[in-house]
Amino acid sequence: MTAHWEERAQEPGRGDGTPGSTVGERWERVAPGVARRRLPRWDATVGAVTGDDGVLVIDTGSSLREGAALRADVRALWGRAVTHIALTHPHFDHVLGTAAFAGVQVYGAVGISELLARSRDSLREDAVRQGLPEDEAAEAADVLVRPHHPVSGDMTVSLGGGREVLLANLGPAHSGHDLVVLVPGTPDVVFCGDLVEESGEPQAGHDAHPARWPAALDRLLALGGEEAVYVPGHGALVDAAFVRRQRDELARRFGEA
Repeated sequence: MTAHWEERAQEPGRGDGTPGSTVGERWERVAPGVARRRLPRWDATVGAVTGDDGVLVIDTGSSLREGAALRADVRALWGRAVTHIALTHPHFDHVLGTAAFAGVQVYGAVGISELLARSRDSLREDAVRQGLPEDEAAEAADVLVRPHHPVSGDMTVSLGGGREVLLANLGPAHSGHDLVVLVPGTPDVVFCGDLVEESGEPQAGHDAHPARWPAALDRLLALGGEEAVYVPGHGALVDAAFVRRQRDELARRFGEA
């Protein structure tokens, strides 16, 4: 099944979750054993990386309904259950689906667990303000999962069969707790969270540290290098040149610390 899906994987930018679409049409193959889906409405990216012993999912969507659909998709793609989750930052459209994945190990930047513990109400309110139905927002916030493994610098996670991924804490920048995921391979793939956005200007909300954002992107580029594929938190796949242009634009907008 994996080979068939890889052969007909969609072109970048078509992972829109259209009702009635097949699993293979919803997911974009980025590299061997590496895929991502662009969720509808907010165009948030969810990533998945498979090894012989398990699957890492990067971000979990905006609701338990989305999380459950993602869990089923991953099982259909690779025949394996999700074993690990990395949360790139603590915004509702990236974390509220986590409770749909039972028994997984959850990773996040150091401090995110404590933040989520005290911000259930604000996450729910933000989700409703952005258009998530109130009952879905309340349900997800009530069972919000906090990461079990804080990442303060770098951390390597093994998925078996020689597949290892590197989790790196590059924040604060877009938020107070920004985590990225490097998947070595051919090509290297970097899941950037909302440190990089392609489908619109990078958003600097109340928890952003905009003057520190350019330096975070410098570290991101040093981590991934010139040949990597960069997967933004929203939008199509980009290259190092795009990340560098966005870094320079952020420096013009906000200055540099």
